[in-house]
Amino acid sequence: MPITSADYPFMAQALRLAERGLYTTMPNPRVGCLLVKNGQVVGEGWHIRAGEGHAEVNALAAAGENARGATAYVTLEPCSHTGKTGPCSHALVDAGVVRVVYAMEDPNPLVAGRGLDYLREAGVQVDGPLLEDDARALNLGFIKRMERKLPFVRCKMGMSLDGRTAMASGESQWVTGKKARGDVQRLRARSCAIISGIDSVLMDNASLTVRGEELDLPNAPEAAAKQPLRVVLDSKLRLGRKAKILMQETPILLVHNGKPENADKLADWPAHVELIALPANSSIDGGGRINLNALLSELAKRQCNEVLVEAGATLAASFLRRGLLDEVIIYMAPKLLGSSARPLFDLPLNTMSSALPLKISDMRAVGTDWRITATPDTEY
Repeated sequence: MPITSADYPFMAQALRLAERGLYTTMPNPRVGCLLVKNGQVVGEGWHIRAGEGHAEVNALAAAGENARGATAYVTLEPCSHTGKTGPCSHALVDAGVVRVVYAMEDPNPLVAGRGLDYLREAGVQVDGPLLEDDARALNLGFIKRMERKLPFVRCKMGMSLDGRTAMASGESQWVTGKKARGDVQRLRARSCAIISGIDSVLMDNASLTVRGEELDLPNAPEAAAKQPLRVVLDSKLRLGRKAKILMQETPILLVHNGKPENADKLADWPAHVELIALPANSSIDGGGRINLNALLSELAKRQCNEVLVEAGATLAASFLRRGLLDEVIIYMAPKLLGSSARPLFDLPLNTMSSALPLKISDMRAVGTDWRITATPDTEY
């Protein structure tokens, strides 16, 4: 049967289920599944974390025998391969599901339509895509990693009303308020990695961890349990062995440029710190600094879906100028820091024609501050 108006609310409910895995499923996609029979929901499930049951398996377990003859609403094409769990397309057929409505095809080359083909060959009615844009929005990082072998890169910045991030001395605590800082913690929790530069880490004495008590989530302990990989760009290995960031024993990727003068600094790091050398940029383009394209490729190989850049004006601008940012989130505080304070991005532009345009997709109040979400305007 074709898709009808009755299918939309059920798929919307499946998408809400998928969203419950926002902070826990990495590196897997966020997926929800709803089983409906005679207009009634008989089972629901979502993918909670990698290595455990997929959304379809959890929904089938909840439905039991009621799954026979039901319709499954799935936010992502059911998988057709065996990884840490069995193929979901086979499980749906074995349970007697007669119709599958899907939101989007799986961009994973191991699936990529094969799950839907298996269902059709088994006699299951397959309809879709349905609410595809909503489904893609839930998994922007996973999709980009599968399709382009790069993570989705989001940059977070906090600024005053006059576009300043810190005083000339570097003092920056706190530009924004408590609610905005909690919102940033949720951005960290949904990210596979956080990238910062050595100058910011040293200046702020940062930990770059998710603080569960600030998340304001019903599943805060679970969301904070999976800490993102902390990535510090430190070309000359200036990070001291007693830095605050080293105190919490969750993984750190310390990235240097492999220059010989670093040789005596490569030993005796804590076990949770991994050192890696990546190519440096040419002398024309920030000589000595880490090649950001190489960094993002490396993070994709490590199965990072979403990456959060929390850095100063120089590194943030480097990502922006090279076209490596997918999204910019700016928290604007209702205060003025003055003309001597530090700018948001270090962009020495001299003409209007050289301005970098952005598209604002969302703007809303977060406590006493405003959160602006924008994307680089590549069509300008």
